[in-house]
Amino acid sequence: MTLFERFWYRQGSINDSERPRVNEPIRLYPMSPPRSVPAHIVRPPYVLADRVAPRAAHPQVHDEAGQARMRNAGRVGRLVLDAVLGAVEPGITTDDLDAIAHAKAVELGAYPSPLYYRHFPKSICTSVNEVVCHGIPDRRTLQDGDIINCDVTVYIDGVHGDCSETVFVGNVDAEGRALVTATYEAMMAGIRAVRPGRPVREIGRAIADVARRYKLGVVRQFAGHGIGERFHMPPQILHYYDRRASTRMMPGMTFTIEPMLNLGDWRCRVLEDGWTAVTADGRRSAQFEHTILVTRNGAEILTGNGPPWFERA
Repeated sequence: MTLFERFWYRQGSINDSERPRVNEPIRLYPMSPPRSVPAHIVRPPYVLADRVAPRAAHPQVHDEAGQARMRNAGRVGRLVLDAVLGAVEPGITTDDLDAIAHAKAVELGAYPSPLYYRHFPKSICTSVNEVVCHGIPDRRTLQDGDIINCDVTVYIDGVHGDCSETVFVGNVDAEGRALVTATYEAMMAGIRAVRPGRPVREIGRAIADVARRYKLGVVRQFAGHGIGERFHMPPQILHYYDRRASTRMMPGMTFTIEPMLNLGDWRCRVLEDGWTAVTADGRRSAQFEHTILVTRNGAEILTGNGPPWFERA
């Protein structure tokens, strides 16, 4: 029996650490203005053109020099994400986290990729509790018991590196902890499914198998994506099995694997800001993300190989 099954079906009383948290429903708070980027930091083309280039027709396959650039972008993205996650605690605002990420990216000579991408107004995404993805940092104060996903992408050396983690804010109930743990397990299962010559649908199959085991919903409206000189490009990486996802992986490809799992229904809706996606039933969601490089033997994680923050003491 899984933790979720024990939680819902056990007889008798439950203690506070096991009782499902009733979170304050997400609402949109005031935002500070977009942060400025020093002139010496190289901007991605969509910032200069004020529009995103047409979708690429094919995945980008990197030569050795391109792979080295992607490794550096992944390394820098990880440093920025670690700076953000290390600051998460009750009482901090999501806007404070955005300021930390922005300053760290600039310090490392990188441009925060979300800033002005399709007019997104902030430097990272912060998705709290029932927010599935694309939450805009604002003056919301994190509360004890929240979970939050922080999603960082940086642009440096002409390429992007993208990563995210969901972490605990103070004392999180057993159901929330189990959701976060299972979502990380699902991402790692997807990464282990990467092999040259395999169709990308095998990644979705591996993730869905984990979600099914824990009785979690797999979000279908959003997917992983190719990444490199463009923020988003083919191949699309679905987090559920679809036989039509037939693109075959080959050495030199780079893409993100970033499953979003929900405690309840997999469906979500977008709020009036045009970005913030929340679960349709108001229950919590978690996400993890790595940028990976397809190698001759499998996958190389470009955005850090250490333990996730929720496992750290």
